[in-house]
Amino acid sequence: MRPTRLLLLCIFLLAGSFSAGAQAGASPEQRAARHLETIRHQPAQLLLFLRQLPKGGDLHNHLSGAVYAESYIQYAAEEGLCVDRETSTLLSPPCDDPQGRRPPVQQAFQEHALYLQMVDAFSIRNFVPDDDQTLSEHFFQAFLKFDAATRNHRGEMLAEVAARAAAENVLYLELIAPLDQMQSSALGARLGWDPDLARMRRKLLDAGLPALVASARRDLDAAEARMRELMRCGRPDADPGCGVVVRHIFEVHRAFPPEQVFAEMVFGFEMAQADSRVVSVNPVMAESAYVSRRDFDLHMRMLDFLHGLYPGVRLTLHAGELVPGQVPPEDLRDHIWKSIQLGHAQRIGHGTDALYEKDPEGLLREMARRKILVEVCPTSYELLLRAPGVPHPLPLYLKHGVPVALATDDLGVARSDATAEFMRAVERFGLTYGELKTMVRHSLEYSFLDGASLWADAARFRPARHCAADRPGNPALSAPCRRFLEGSERARLQWKLEAGFARFEKQF
Repeated sequence: MRPTRLLLLCIFLLAGSFSAGAQAGASPEQRAARHLETIRHQPAQLLLFLRQLPKGGDLHNHLSGAVYAESYIQYAAEEGLCVDRETSTLLSPPCDDPQGRRPPVQQAFQEHALYLQMVDAFSIRNFVPDDDQTLSEHFFQAFLKFDAATRNHRGEMLAEVAARAAAENVLYLELIAPLDQMQSSALGARLGWDPDLARMRRKLLDAGLPALVASARRDLDAAEARMRELMRCGRPDADPGCGVVVRHIFEVHRAFPPEQVFAEMVFGFEMAQADSRVVSVNPVMAESAYVSRRDFDLHMRMLDFLHGLYPGVRLTLHAGELVPGQVPPEDLRDHIWKSIQLGHAQRIGHGTDALYEKDPEGLLREMARRKILVEVCPTSYELLLRAPGVPHPLPLYLKHGVPVALATDDLGVARSDATAEFMRAVERFGLTYGELKTMVRHSLEYSFLDGASLWADAARFRPARHCAADRPGNPALSAPCRRFLEGSERARLQWKLEAGFARFEKQF
């Protein structure tokens, strides 16, 4: 062998030995991080990696938008509903139109073209934007088309979403939904608007709003019982979804008239105060809609007033779900600021216009200082908000130390899943394993779970002293750690997440 070739071979063997030694000396987390870097540009390998990744909590998940279209067709058929052939909107019976323009939904099971048409109408599947309809318009109209199928099937919807979450290593869900069948909104409409918020609230309470809260709690009991029944919870063949912890966020429809918005807010605060399963109140509907924009300051004043009366009710607010060109520049300047300062938001949903708010650097510093987490929904952003030349603020959120968690938003309508959200985020923003792990941990740290945190120092993820000597994944817990976990639902789920990370990283 030539001396030069011998020298090259020795260098190669030494380099291999050094690399193997360095890998052997690395921590499991470091090995997982290195593995991600080797597969970053291999989509199939990246997908498998992210599918196995523990995902913590999904903090921004609209229940009706999370259910797949096929389920709504099944519910509608069971209800005996009809479908408008032209629009695919579900309608109440009778379905006896002589021209066949509103057949029973059941017919879709025999008429394949009708079935496919309904799936496409209830989701973005196969949609191609044209001059008549944008993707955003089609997306939001889907909710109106399948709405009639949601009213009597909350238990089935919860079961579907919880089972799917468990299959993707999600431990915790905060589901956004109307919990009162829109009754508080109807009550507000009957009473009419009174700009004196204290007097308006008193009118609502005197007119029967507490009875609506009691009724909604019974409905929630029934829905959760049905969910557990469908998933066979407590039986040997129980669905893994039984282990997913589910909490509820009451949605307020901000594009409604003020008397309805305020009635829904009062209901939401009353419900959250009365029932620990309801952990927050959150305004929904397009932030770019005329009424949402016109009444934004009024809505903040309502939230400020109610926060003073119900200080224990936590708030996450859709805010800054806007991009330049979608609304006038004035509407980009302060929605996140006001949601924090006046709306008392502890978390922000989307927050995509942060770079266009007044003093964006100051906003990011304030959010980092106050630990206001941003719920980032990559698929929703790509489908509904992304515009050429408009950057997403996620890299700057991370740079400034603003807590971030990835969320799904409306995965059923978007035909997505939790893994796809992580895939989009890694591919678009080049996230490292350390950043992903921190986001997943943040999803439980900044959730609205009750109890003390596992972390004595959440910035460095240093565990509380009770569990400092214990190892996640080891079933033998010390007595102090066991008592600590038994006393905190938050810490229990965080410990479960850490055990999941230990198992995940061990394979590398």
